[in-house]
Amino acid sequence: MTGPQESYLNTLAQEAGEEVPEDLTKVEASQLIDKLQEETGRGR
Repeated sequence: MTGPQESYLNTLAQEAGEEVPEDLTKVEASQLIDKLQEETGRGR
């Protein structure tokens, strides 16, 4: 994953109370961002 993806994922995961795996690909990180945005209400 890219640096910005990792930073944003950490923010979303903290809000959602979840852990972020460290070995995500760019695509996996993008999918997890979408999932966590839905859970946290961000990205609307």
